[in-house]
Amino acid sequence: MSQEPQTEAIRSCFLSNKQFEKLFEVLYGLDYEVIGPTVDQGAITYDRLTSVNDLPRGWTDIQEPGKYRLQERDDDALFGYVVGPHSWKKHLFPPVSTLSVADRTEEGWQFSEVDEDLPKLAFLGVRACELAALKIQDRVFLGGAYVDPIYQGRRAETLVIAVNCTQAAATCFCTSMNTGPRCQSGFDLALTELRDGFVVEVATPAGETVIEALKTQELSDEQLTQASAARQQAVDQIERELDTTDIHDLLMSNLESPHWDDVAERCLSCTNCTMVCPTCFCSSVEEVSDLTGDHVERQRVWDSCFNMNFSYMNGGLVRNNIRNRYRQWLTHKLASWIDQFGTSGCVGCGRCISWCPVGIDLTQEVAAIRKDGET
Repeated sequence: MSQEPQTEAIRSCFLSNKQFEKLFEVLYGLDYEVIGPTVDQGAITYDRLTSVNDLPRGWTDIQEPGKYRLQERDDDALFGYVVGPHSWKKHLFPPVSTLSVADRTEEGWQFSEVDEDLPKLAFLGVRACELAALKIQDRVFLGGAYVDPIYQGRRAETLVIAVNCTQAAATCFCTSMNTGPRCQSGFDLALTELRDGFVVEVATPAGETVIEALKTQELSDEQLTQASAARQQAVDQIERELDTTDIHDLLMSNLESPHWDDVAERCLSCTNCTMVCPTCFCSSVEEVSDLTGDHVERQRVWDSCFNMNFSYMNGGLVRNNIRNRYRQWLTHKLASWIDQFGTSGCVGCGRCISWCPVGIDLTQEVAAIRKDGET
């Protein structure tokens, strides 16, 4: 068994299954709205939870390129799955946000900003790769010269309860990106699920406030061993790899590779990969009027570099074919993102592989470009 990485936890304890059920009562008592995994329309999605009964007890997910299916487990694990089509970004960077409004009055047009009543959110079930995605989006929306007020307001009110992976999907490659499967930082609480309860790591005062309201126990050596073995199981199951050696220069020096034409013949430009990605942040701004024309809202909506009109400017399209749009996505995600923000834009969650209708696998595409470059 390999040595586990260190975490930011300041202390650890054990929380029984019975006490875990009371976690929801504690969170709602602290005015948090709990968002977490639940089964909906044949997938495990992130939505509002009211009790432990809303969690995907006894369900797991089977994932392959172009495939996602739920399957019943042979136990009652609450977090015995990997990741689904949703990511936490939709709660911090909403698909539709109203930026400002304009109303026609007798005195003329009146413009005003929108005062949003921001909820206190508790994210329950955040995986290690998703913690990395949150850190990346923090850098995008909060770390530059211009801070996004919508993201900032929602992020400031968010409690993060992570859950360590104890299994991996065939599409996972977080070990290649150094983002998992062990939760190391960026959480208030981190849980590792055992049959009779959870090993809990407390990392912040906010996490301490929550855990102090529950009855916990000291950890036994056996529980620590079980938790470590459960986490190692996820590590051992990861087989997919992405060779990131000099990946920036590899991609940027192969912009005219014939492989871009090959992938363009398979890509549908459907935008699925960007919609499920936990770090993609492309958006557009639209003016939306009511039927009378007297009330207009300026809205920011999710967009995608795979949409043809996304690159429209100065009377024409910058990227007018699928080859150019896929190249833009992959080179930005794995190369020019590093120039912009200092890190890769990929966390190895594998969502873009599972939810691609034709099963395009970016790890294989990079490997093919690397092979072409060597010949």
